[in-house]
Amino acid sequence: MVRYQAIVHGRVQGVGFRYFTQHEALKYNIHGTVRNLENGSVEIDAEGSKEQMAQFFQAVQKGPMFSKVTDVLISEKSERRNFSSFSNI
Repeated sequence: MVRYQAIVHGRVQGVGFRYFTQHEALKYNIHGTVRNLENGSVEIDAEGSKEQMAQFFQAVQKGPMFSKVTDVLISEKSERRNFSSFSNI
């Protein structure tokens, strides 16, 4: 299990991006959170297997139909949070 924190830039607020992210997380058995940031980007804090996380972030980079992801900055975190589900906060 690994934990990644990602900041997603582009047109990612007001287009269903958080709900899309939550759906993809459930699909790939990823636990964590997604939330809007004040600067217009979205933050994802997620845990899962390396393989599942790779598939999850491939989907996140595409985003839902009305979004336009311009950049995803991903950093691996050494401390696990042991999330029990995936929350849209």
